[in-house]
Amino acid sequence: MSNTDLLASLQASFIGRDTEYPTVDGKRGPRIYLDSAASTLMMAPAYDVGHEFLVHYASTHSDLHYAARGASHAFEWAHQAVLEFVDADPDQYCSFFAGSGATAGFNRMAASLSCARPERDIVLVSEMEHHSNDLPHRHHCSRVVHVPCLGEFERYGGLDMDRLREIFDEHGEKVNYIAVTGASNVSGAITPLAEVAKLAHAAGAYLLVDASQMIAHAPVSMNDADIDVLVFSGHKIYAPGSPGAVIAKKSVLTEIKPAELGGGMVDDVYIAEYMPTQTLPDREEAGTPNIVGAITLGAVLDLLTKAGMDKVREKEIGLIDFAWNGLKEIEGVSVYGPNPEDVPRTGTIAFNIQGFDHGLTAAALNDYYNIQVRNGCFCAHPYVRELLKREMWDMDIDPDAPNAEADVERKRGMARASLGLYTTRADLEALLVAVRDLVSRRDEILELYEPIGSNGYRHTKFEPAALDIFDPERSLQSYLAQPA
Repeated sequence: MSNTDLLASLQASFIGRDTEYPTVDGKRGPRIYLDSAASTLMMAPAYDVGHEFLVHYASTHSDLHYAARGASHAFEWAHQAVLEFVDADPDQYCSFFAGSGATAGFNRMAASLSCARPERDIVLVSEMEHHSNDLPHRHHCSRVVHVPCLGEFERYGGLDMDRLREIFDEHGEKVNYIAVTGASNVSGAITPLAEVAKLAHAAGAYLLVDASQMIAHAPVSMNDADIDVLVFSGHKIYAPGSPGAVIAKKSVLTEIKPAELGGGMVDDVYIAEYMPTQTLPDREEAGTPNIVGAITLGAVLDLLTKAGMDKVREKEIGLIDFAWNGLKEIEGVSVYGPNPEDVPRTGTIAFNIQGFDHGLTAAALNDYYNIQVRNGCFCAHPYVRELLKREMWDMDIDPDAPNAEADVERKRGMARASLGLYTTRADLEALLVAVRDLVSRRDEILELYEPIGSNGYRHTKFEPAALDIFDPERSLQSYLAQPA
């Protein structure tokens, strides 16, 4: 199969892509899933690989029976698939799996590096970061300096490289590492990683990259960018239920002590002492790993490597431009983040409809059009505050009113449409039609919804129960009802 044919085949091979849900008009239809920045759908052929492995399931750390031998081989294959996907030289880099996403990897690296280099007590973090690449550094490190972005207000975004140079000049040898996102989960703004790496290394600092929002959207080369540590979530790249992945230079890992202790990461244990293994990645993977999830993730990465991430990026750029320009042209709609022609971006677009709280926008898109988007601050509160600063200043809310705080919370956020490999131009055309329709029906829609809590909304005449969508107990009944 050619690269082009493989990519086309993969685009049509996602579990749940055409799941049908009810809408306000009483009809049912396939959903349009535009929530990939939160979590992606499962790639079916990769799921099949993981499912096939279950027939041979056993734990790793042995090769003396067939199943364990197969599990160990497949688990090692998954590590190699990760290295190949991010273009990391296996002689210089090691990959290992951690937790259920990027959060575990960053907590581990922040704790370990702060202990390994206590004389370097400053860490730099960009203002665009997801909490998973911000809070661990605040918790484990003595001092965090946040690096600002370019632009202001709704166009804020993209790392300010001039200011970053000034910060390195100011703090120099005190900087342990800089942690940046490869691409923002709010605006999609892409960070020039190779340039950041040069500045960091000139000061003797490391570069840690959160690739969770870049990994499924653009090629990544750790070799070319000279990245020290890269972390991403498997569930952000078409493998829900898979672990987080950490790829680090071996020279960095040998500087730090293992962050988690347990089975599989020691050479020997006595009552008085224990000896951690120096073999990588074993030293970093204590306990029984998520073998099925790792194999599923490895299968996704292998397929995308064969299809070509340059082709994925090329397709997405056209969709980004179409959606961004289409939303900007709708009167009464605000779109956030730097312009694509100023700062390259991935397929994540945050927006608001004038007169609608972000929760109402998300609820109405779901209820009327079967379009699923995320709303809120997307675990990136500082960045969202900067983007909304002008609008929040202009809010006409009485601070002494009984519900003032809840009213503010309902407006402190955005709706976010985010693309995946399965997203089509038709999906985005449907989004634009829906947003135009909501703008034209603003007063009618406002009358039909009531607020719930700080950012929720409920249609007063239509609300399918969650258990009507999916009920685990009901799903078990088909098994339990079988005759003995």
